[in-house]
Amino acid sequence: MGRKAHFKQEEFIEAAIEIIAKDGLGALTIAALAKHINAPVGSLYHRFPSRDALLAELWLNLIELSQKEFLKNLQDDGLQAVLSGLKWVRTHPNEARVMLLYRIDDLTSSEWPEDLKKRAKCLAKESHQGIGSFIKKQFGRVTKEYTDRTFFALFDAPLGIYRRYLKNNQIPPESVAVLLQETYEAVIEKAK
Repeated sequence: MGRKAHFKQEEFIEAAIEIIAKDGLGALTIAALAKHINAPVGSLYHRFPSRDALLAELWLNLIELSQKEFLKNLQDDGLQAVLSGLKWVRTHPNEARVMLLYRIDDLTSSEWPEDLKKRAKCLAKESHQGIGSFIKKQFGRVTKEYTDRTFFALFDAPLGIYRRYLKNNQIPPESVAVLLQETYEAVIEKAK
């Protein structure tokens, strides 16, 4: 019988998010992470074969966390999906900072393990299907113009304003909801 694990995988992920959000990506080393939660370096390598594998896992966890609620709301109401995104950023500022200030290419440089590649493909497929369904429901068909409008209203405008605050270590204020609603209505509702 093996020894009982003293540290959970989630603890390492949460600690990595804290380090990156506070001090930047360069501050995250295996040694710094182990020190942050008083864990032996070996216990980290027991769960993650490399720093890249840890970061890939972290990234996918963040995508799953944020995407789940967003896509659920998107089925019913695009504006509610946008506003749920703001709520997520406001209640998960460290996670949002990591997810929105870094690209996956900034985080990892090597080949991902197969299970993580499968997870990433599954998440991308869910997102693609959810957005495609929204466009069809909203506009009756998927065209380049409707896709551009949708991406601008659902992603480009919200992410742009979130990043501005997150870069300055601030949480976007509630008043951002008004700007997001006005943008959504101008870009989506008026195009019908």
